[in-house]
Amino acid sequence: MRIINLFAMTTLSASLLLLSGQSIAQEPHHSMPISDQQTPQSDVMQMDHSQHHQLATEPQPVVQQKQSSSDGTDHASHIKEHGGQVYQQTIFESKWLRNEDGEGILKSEFETRIGTDENKVFIKIHADQAESQQAEYDAKMLYSRMLSDFWDVQAGLRYLNNQNREVDQEQVGAVIGIHGLAPYFFETDAYLYLGQDNQMSLSLETERDLLLTQKLILKPYLDLNIIFNDDSNYAKKSSLSTTQLGLETRYEINKKVMPFVDVAYGYNKGSEETAWQQHSSSKNEWLYGGGIRFKF
Repeated sequence: MRIINLFAMTTLSASLLLLSGQSIAQEPHHSMPISDQQTPQSDVMQMDHSQHHQLATEPQPVVQQKQSSSDGTDHASHIKEHGGQVYQQTIFESKWLRNEDGEGILKSEFETRIGTDENKVFIKIHADQAESQQAEYDAKMLYSRMLSDFWDVQAGLRYLNNQNREVDQEQVGAVIGIHGLAPYFFETDAYLYLGQDNQMSLSLETERDLLLTQKLILKPYLDLNIIFNDDSNYAKKSSLSTTQLGLETRYEINKKVMPFVDVAYGYNKGSEETAWQQHSSSKNEWLYGGGIRFKF
């Protein structure tokens, strides 16, 4: 009987303990209000993305201003490096030539150019002074505009002065022509002249440098003049008027001082008979001499 009572008491105690554990488990858990909790991580990421999008779409005037200023500087630098810079070059040459009869003539040339690759101004002056005579001057002022990488078109005025004449000592005319580099590197000038008394003529000058060494250079050249029409008091015969084919050999002491010797073969058709001059026949002659050229 005592054993049965002990077993009943043990079973009753275990039942009470089990019931008390279940009641504790069923009690509600206390938590902080939602308003006091932190923002979920997904909401934080969404907020950061929206703020980044807003900053990216907002205008930034300071940065754009600096960029535009930089673009202007780059554009000016690009122009300067690709033909926009202004440069200047001047050449002065003087040479003394004698023909087979021992008659001499002093020829001087002055040429200066200034401008960019696209737009330039040329001034060219030629002076010829034969023995016992006064000098004859031929001056041209030309505007030069680039047509292609190797050719310019030029136009301007021409002034002639010859104090050996009794009349028409000074004349002014128009010039149009081309200046550039022909095939095989022949530097070429071709000009059409229009002057008073229905004067119309064409001149062609071409030359090329052939390097024997870095300082010793051969230069074959060709100069010719063609008369289309001339009703002046000192008219030249029409068609091919003068020609000079020569070979210059120069030694470049440096790029600024260049002495040379010159040998050429010349042809002159002569002049027509007018009230102010006698008829002259054509003449062929050899010319030889030397000179010096300065470039700066």
